[in-house]
Amino acid sequence: MIKVGIVGISGYSGLATFKILMNHPDVCVTYVSANNTQGSLDEIWPELKGQTSLVCKKFDLKKAALKCELIFLAVPHTTSMTLTPKLLAKKIRVIDLSGDYRLKSAAKFEEWYGKAHKDAGRLAKTIYGLPEIYRAKIQKANFIANPGCYPTAALLGLAPLASIHTNLVELIIIDAKSGVSGAGKKIAKQLMYCAVNENFKAYKVLEHQHTPEIEQYLSLIAEKPMSITFVPHLLPINHGILETIYVKLNKRMNLDRIHKMYSKFYKTEPFVRVLTQGTQPQIKNVVGTNICEIGLAVSKKKDMLVITSVIDNLIKGAAGQAVQNMNIMYGFKETQGLFQK
Repeated sequence: MIKVGIVGISGYSGLATFKILMNHPDVCVTYVSANNTQGSLDEIWPELKGQTSLVCKKFDLKKAALKCELIFLAVPHTTSMTLTPKLLAKKIRVIDLSGDYRLKSAAKFEEWYGKAHKDAGRLAKTIYGLPEIYRAKIQKANFIANPGCYPTAALLGLAPLASIHTNLVELIIIDAKSGVSGAGKKIAKQLMYCAVNENFKAYKVLEHQHTPEIEQYLSLIAEKPMSITFVPHLLPINHGILETIYVKLNKRMNLDRIHKMYSKFYKTEPFVRVLTQGTQPQIKNVVGTNICEIGLAVSKKKDMLVITSVIDNLIKGAAGQAVQNMNIMYGFKETQGLFQK
């Protein structure tokens, strides 16, 4: 039984992590904190009434070090880079759900997140927590940068194709849609009920901070520079991401060949489902699970591949994947605590 903490418990991803860990037989949550919300955890989240006696206070490094051997950082971007070095110095393992350590370049981080990195020396050696690609490295890690939600769906959708290491891809356009919880638990005019309900819109067009993350790891998988056009949209739903990925091919390929390639690539993966030909994934099929569903279609000219990738943004896109990484780090069964439909 390992003792873990959640810093940022008052946010959606913090709550989702806690809920998963409540049902994990090898974990005991012994510490929770949040800097802007304090009090009994079941008062902060009434849905936990009668299920926990934990009290949330401001982050205290000494208390965290005494009570935890692993901490999940479910904190806003640019916060983790201050906390992580202190936690690692105390020999506490860390899984960071924020974007602070996903990019390898400090200059890129400052460009896309608008702040200089305070722990730039750690960026190049941080392990990226996408288990389907980096499982062997995750097993040996004491610190994981958990992937972003949009990049998780995009990279899982594109990895089998990128791994061919040929000049097959001419153009990639990612048309992504996310539920409102992807923006985090914050008060913003554009996220209010009347702004979101019965509405649908693009945002941060060609400017979203997940763009360099997708390009960076797609390039590493392909072993050559890869670029994308990425446009996110806000769906009037709570959970879920659906990405329609358009890939212009330099070489004609039929659906049978591509489907076999994807099925083989993910054959042993517990949380990726490549759907049968002619079937497309839906958000409702994955909400509440750590599953990514992938659908494939090819144009009649066989020069355009359309990949549809669907996940729950708070589970496979955040908390579920973080727990999956923890399971790998500690040698637990990888699916432990993670619900599968």
